[in-house]
Amino acid sequence: MNELAITPQPAVTFEPQPIDTTEVSLPPQVRELIERLSEHNHNVWAKGRLAEGWTLGPERDDARKEHPCLIPYEQLPDREKEVDRRTAAEVLKAIIALGFRVEPS
Repeated sequence: MNELAITPQPAVTFEPQPIDTTEVSLPPQVRELIERLSEHNHNVWAKGRLAEGWTLGPERDDARKEHPCLIPYEQLPDREKEVDRRTAAEVLKAIIALGFRVEPS
């Protein structure tokens, strides 16, 4: 049986360059939107994990495909919710920085 030799690649310098949102401030009325998007983000992540065969477990275990956050958003610890909230807020700020408006219909 032939083994596939993997040649190590030279280290690539990665310099993240996110959209500059430093001048964007979100109005207080988008708090509920951020929370809804946060829950949505968690649900999309959880649905994907479950589809890949992951199950609820006491701690993250990649080999066993277990994760403690495969629970409803409302039951997540605040520190986990905050990760989703930051992501949602940054996406909204990027949308505004790119010249779009976020407003209710």
